[in-house]
Amino acid sequence: MSLPTATARRAGAGDRSSRGRQAVLVAATLAVAAGLVSVAAGAAGLSLGEVVHILWAGATGQRHTLPVGAATIILDIRLPRVLLALLVGASLALSGAAMQGLFRNPLADPGIVGVSSGAALAAVIVIVLGPTLMPFMPAAISRHLLPLAAFFGGLGTTALLYRLATREGQTSIATMLLVGIALAALGGAITGILIFISDDQQLRELTFWTMGGFGGATWLKLAAALPLIVPAFIAAPFMARGLNALALGEAEAFHLGIEVERLKGLAILVIAAAVGAAVAVSGIIGFVGLVAPHLLRVAIGPDHRTLLPAAAFLGAALLAIADLIARTSVAPAEMPIGILTALIGAPFFLWLLLRRRGALVL
Repeated sequence: MSLPTATARRAGAGDRSSRGRQAVLVAATLAVAAGLVSVAAGAAGLSLGEVVHILWAGATGQRHTLPVGAATIILDIRLPRVLLALLVGASLALSGAAMQGLFRNPLADPGIVGVSSGAALAAVIVIVLGPTLMPFMPAAISRHLLPLAAFFGGLGTTALLYRLATREGQTSIATMLLVGIALAALGGAITGILIFISDDQQLRELTFWTMGGFGGATWLKLAAALPLIVPAFIAAPFMARGLNALALGEAEAFHLGIEVERLKGLAILVIAAAVGAAVAVSGIIGFVGLVAPHLLRVAIGPDHRTLLPAAAFLGAALLAIADLIARTSVAPAEMPIGILTALIGAPFFLWLLLRRRGALVL
C-alpha cells in the first residue's frame, strides 16, 4: 500500500479545515436559535414573532411603544438571563477547550479538576467576609469585586494544577485528575467552614453557588462579568497556533518557533478569566467545558483555530438549552442548572474515562 501523496494530504487537510469552518457557522446558528427560543419560552405565552418584535423595538429605542408587561418580561427578566446563560456557556466551553490543549488531553475540564471550585471559594470568601473586611468600599468597586476574586481564585488554582501535574514538559493525566480532586476537596472544605459561620441571608446566597443557576440574572450582573470575559475571548484566537504546536510536545513546539512559557501564561490567564467570571455570576456549573470541546474534536479534529470558536458557540447553545429545560421542566419551580448538567455530563465523563483508561498512568 502506497503512502498518501502530498497533494492528498493537503486535500484532506482542506476538507477538515472546511468542516471546521462549517462547524463554527452551525454552532453559531444553533446558539442564536437556542437563545431566541429560550427568550420566547415561558409562562407568558408569547410567540417567536412577538419576541423578535419586542427585541427589535428594545434595540432601536422604541420600548415606549410596547405593552409594559411584555416588555418587562422579555427585556428585563428573560433577555439578561438568556444572554448570561449564553455567555457563561461560551466561557466554560472555551476554557475547557483551552485547558485540554494546554494539558494535551481531553479529560481536562474546569469543573472536574478543581478550577471552578477555586474560583467559587474566592467568591464565597467575598460573600461571607466581604462586609466585615471591606465595609466602606464604594459601590462602583464592590460591584466588580466578586468576579475579580473569582478570577484570582481560578488563576491560582489553574497555575497550581499545571505546576503539580506537569514534570519535564509532560503532563500526567492521572496526576492531573488526582490533584484536581484534592484541590476541589480542599476548596469544598473551606467553603463548608464559611457556610457554617455565615448568617441566614448569606446562607441563602451561598446555596446558589453549590448548585449553579441564572435565577438572579440582571443587566448589572452581566455587565460586571464582561470586563473579564471579553478580553479572554479576544485573546483566545492568538493561542490557537501555539496550542496546535503544543500537541506535539513542549520541545517540538519550541523548535517550531512557539514561545512556550508565554503561551502557557496566556492560556492560564484566559482559563482563569473565563472560569472566574462565569462562576462569579452563575455558581459552579460542571461538564460544559468537557462535553462541547470533545464533541467538536471528534467531528472536526483538534485544530484550535476552529475548535476554540466552535466550542464557545456550542457551549453557549448547550447551556441556553439546559437553562430552558431547568426553568420549564418543573415549573413553577426551577431545577438548579448545575444538577442538570451533572446528570448529563457525569455519564459522558465516565464513558470518556473508560475509553482512555489505558493511558492513565502515574
